[in-house]
Amino acid sequence: MLFTACSGGGETPPSPAAAPTSKASSAAPSPSSSPPPVSSSSSPPSTSAVPPVGSGKVVVLDPGHNGGNASHPGEINRKVPAGRGQTKPCNTTGTSTNAGYPEHAFTFAVAQEVGNALAAKGIKVVYTRQNDSGVGPCVDERAQIGNDANADAVVSIHADGSTSPTAHGFHVAYSAPPLNAAQGEPSLKLARTMRDGIRDDGFATSTYIGSAGLSPRNDLGGLNLSTRPSVLVECGNMRNADEAGQMSSAAGRAHYAQAIAKAIEAYLAGS
Repeated sequence: MLFTACSGGGETPPSPAAAPTSKASSAAPSPSSSPPPVSSSSSPPSTSAVPPVGSGKVVVLDPGHNGGNASHPGEINRKVPAGRGQTKPCNTTGTSTNAGYPEHAFTFAVAQEVGNALAAKGIKVVYTRQNDSGVGPCVDERAQIGNDANADAVVSIHADGSTSPTAHGFHVAYSAPPLNAAQGEPSLKLARTMRDGIRDDGFATSTYIGSAGLSPRNDLGGLNLSTRPSVLVECGNMRNADEAGQMSSAAGRAHYAQAIAKAIEAYLAGS
């Protein structure tokens, strides 16, 4: 099984790269919420304490692909509903840097850091996968996790794999034209807030997809099937040397996570 580039939210197969070596069980893990932050104080909380800023908010984080996808082609290639009357493969393997650092590992690491930052603010975080060694879940299952959680925001985290020599920068995809109310103004507001937050944290917008960092899409199953405000963030191009260096380093991943978490908080504060 070959890697596939992620322009298209990991649902359309582009350029090949080295396949991941990790083996996985064929069962996709069930979603779970992040544990509540543990207090460092032994004293009981004050009943007059102000609730955390994110109290009552729910965010679903969807790290693209999975580490076991490449070794289970039958499962990830089976067709599933993708909205707008389409069917698509359950999932794909994702792309990688030229040095072999895989997208699935990058997205999982960033999602964990984003989730930890949000949970520290009192936001309930639900992940679509709990490890980087499983298979799937399929794109329709990922959308359903967000719907079932009644999420205030669903953010799918990816990276692209364009081989164009000048292709670099991030973009934020959203479903268009909208299929329901949540895909209208709420998702567009989430997309704009996400774009603004990542750009303001120092990342360049895409030179090759969308316009000014925004990309309306009608072909991404996870967005088409969502009934909650949802976006897909392509953090950058893994085939670009500079962005590959950022994504492959712990400091670079922490920077991406910081920007995404701050943008989510800004959206929730205004929603």
